[in-house]
Amino acid sequence: MLHDESTTSKLREGNAYEVKLSPARNRLLAILAAVGLITALIVGFTTSTPSLWGLLPIALYAVLALLSMDIVVATVIALLSGLLILQPAPVEVGNLLGDSLGEFITTIGLIIMLGAGVGEILKETGVASTIVKGVMRAVGERNMMAVTFGVMLACGILVASLGTLAGAIAIAAPILLPITARLGFTKSATASMLFIGGGAGLAMAPFAGSNVVIMGAADVTYIQYVLFGGGPLALLSLALGPFIVRWIQSRTANQDDYYDADEFGGEEVTLPAHAGRTTIVFAVVLLVSVGYAVLTAAGTSFPLLALPTIGIVTAMAARLSIADTVNFMYRGATKLISIFILFWLLAALFLVIDLLAPFDVILENYGGALSNSSPFVFAILIAMLGWVGVPGATAAQVVLLDEVFGGIGATLGITAASWVVILLFASKADTYGPFPNANMIGVMGLARSTNLKNMLITGWMLLVPACIMYGTILFFQTR
Repeated sequence: MLHDESTTSKLREGNAYEVKLSPARNRLLAILAAVGLITALIVGFTTSTPSLWGLLPIALYAVLALLSMDIVVATVIALLSGLLILQPAPVEVGNLLGDSLGEFITTIGLIIMLGAGVGEILKETGVASTIVKGVMRAVGERNMMAVTFGVMLACGILVASLGTLAGAIAIAAPILLPITARLGFTKSATASMLFIGGGAGLAMAPFAGSNVVIMGAADVTYIQYVLFGGGPLALLSLALGPFIVRWIQSRTANQDDYYDADEFGGEEVTLPAHAGRTTIVFAVVLLVSVGYAVLTAAGTSFPLLALPTIGIVTAMAARLSIADTVNFMYRGATKLISIFILFWLLAALFLVIDLLAPFDVILENYGGALSNSSPFVFAILIAMLGWVGVPGATAAQVVLLDEVFGGIGATLGITAASWVVILLFASKADTYGPFPNANMIGVMGLARSTNLKNMLITGWMLLVPACIMYGTILFFQTR
């Protein structure tokens, strides 16, 4: 799912995955969690490892997440169920939690936090606003088709730079809405172009958590990731986007869906001093970082160095004090502390599942059948499973799919290129439908649109060709 790591966040409340549920849904989740934990306790006393009962934590986790439980809470319950089955001594639990801090999965959580810190610096130094204004100046503001493409491109570049859809669109919207309003775009058409451009940018973001996980899982470089997976989606979005927006515009032209006088005026964004120079420095250091990572085949831990470096150099170019630089980085990062905790708990959960070894039993009993099955069918099934996926946690979803199915895919001969496509589709497809999601709602709010139907149509008009495109790619890759 493409719920990028910040999209569903309620940052002011400190939990990036908090959801509001009805009392009835909360009771149902509590009952299911209790049944799962009691079952795990009974299994722990009656079964030895390895056992297929080791799949219980994953099944419980999936059910709770699909029913919209807070994903951090769902992870805690799944971890507890695994520990109840494994029944380790308290000191072993402590060692396991300590070991999980050094796991790659936990590193991804830290990368996401660092990315949020850099995003805060880009916002405070005016780099983000400068990028948007620069793109719009380049394409012009008179022709509706040019403005549509410019808005999408500006959103795409900003999202790719920040690695977050909601945070980037929140910065871009005050600059872009007055332009689209003056030209007579409806609110629905404006929301469509923000959404399409942001989705394209997220697919290309080099340091977005889910993309970093995909690169690590498939063991590919950023360039390979772009060629195999992210690039086709971005190009498809930018190619079809203007026509989709034009259709939405014509669909809503005779409706009361225009910006009023107050909204028409927009917000005047005052750029800090040296914003232009700071933007150039940021662009250079970002390109150098990505280029170095590609040339040296740097591992997926490279963002741990690259992101702070980008943030510090950008802050120096803006002449921020050391104290302000640290404060901005810290303020941005701490907004996503719950994500770091989530990934730490996920690392512990996967260590427990490794000890329970349910997949050893599956491979021992069914390995021959899996080896003889069709790689294409396997690829489609895993991609579809991810499409259903874990709401609001794309990076965690990619980790889960790779941990559970990566080894089986390797035995079937699934190539790195195919695995990139599978994980990309699994993690990002549901941003475009078939149901409403937080990305859609968030962009609608920023565009001041209230027509969810038009946003759903926008997503479907991208989702159908994307399914055809990636299905065709997988068909030829797995032959």
